[in-house]
Amino acid sequence: MSVLSVENIVLNKNLATREEAIRFTGQVLVDRGYVEPAYIEKMLEREEMTSTFMGNGVAIPHGTDDAKKEVKASGLAIIQVPDGVDFGDGNIAKLLIGIAGKGDEHLEILSNIAVVVADEDNVEQIVNASTAEEILAFFEGVN
Repeated sequence: MSVLSVENIVLNKNLATREEAIRFTGQVLVDRGYVEPAYIEKMLEREEMTSTFMGNGVAIPHGTDDAKKEVKASGLAIIQVPDGVDFGDGNIAKLLIGIAGKGDEHLEILSNIAVVVADEDNVEQIVNASTAEEILAFFEGVN
């Protein structure tokens, strides 16, 4: 099972709240077989501890450290939210990247993602991409 495929990418999603955004992102991970449903609650717990908004219009929701038992395989869900969703403190996320990491794999996955989203031009192109394949191309190194 690959970490990221076109089926894990959702285009033009409209999400009203941070909680809705995290639940939706987590549900993609559940539906694709990466995590147990309980992982979604751990994603919400993580958000309560510290915001997963990373800047540049990107949020990276993921579970708490004790959520590892809910992870079946390392995977990513990428959700494009062109209208943005408020992650608090005026931070508007237009790109949600849900992460499930088996063992310590999440650290490598996170660093690969960070390289991509640190470039504002990349984020803008991903948010404006019209196909999942276009988005996938940005993250080829993550697989």
